[in-house]
Amino acid sequence: MTWKVREEIIIPPYEGRSTHLKAGEELIIIDTDGKQVGDFICFNLHDPSEHVSPVHMRASLSSIRLKVGDYLYSNRRRPLMQLVHDTVGRHDFFFPACDYYRYKMDFNDENHPNCHDNLMRALEKYEFKPEHLPDPINWFMYNKLDSFGDYEINEPLSKPGDYVKLKALEDCLVALSSCSQDMAPVNGWKVTPLKMQVIGETHE
Repeated sequence: MTWKVREEIIIPPYEGRSTHLKAGEELIIIDTDGKQVGDFICFNLHDPSEHVSPVHMRASLSSIRLKVGDYLYSNRRRPLMQLVHDTVGRHDFFFPACDYYRYKMDFNDENHPNCHDNLMRALEKYEFKPEHLPDPINWFMYNKLDSFGDYEINEPLSKPGDYVKLKALEDCLVALSSCSQDMAPVNGWKVTPLKMQVIGETHE
């Protein structure tokens, strides 16, 4: 029995994709071109009412920074995944996914692609339509926090080929959107692809 890439998924710019992992499998999220944020959500595959919850993560980790070894806790305070490798070290789990109202209210654009809709469409593959989309973990998103608690959004630090690796601790359903924001420095003012690889056991 060996471990290898059993699935590879390209997430095109302005789109989202989903997949599932069995407990023990690993997920690699790769920033192929650099400076591209990925909005990521994760559900318990067998009970999607349980999902990774950034607000519970901040409470359980007592931190606003993700570090290798940290767990991705659910809304039931159970770890669903673990961050096992990270070549960047700066990510966000405060901001919600951009949505229709973000572009309408802040940019006067009612037709801009957005991560909320990208993720909802990605979940259709599993015939799953949550009533409320959980807040995401925004891989590679780089924010600076000053002494007053104010945020400044900066271009990501990720370079081409940078990645994070997550281990599934439960059977999981995950979705990832290539962040659609091209009107702010979130993605370096442009949107580029991401890649997901699922590492699983094969019988050879």
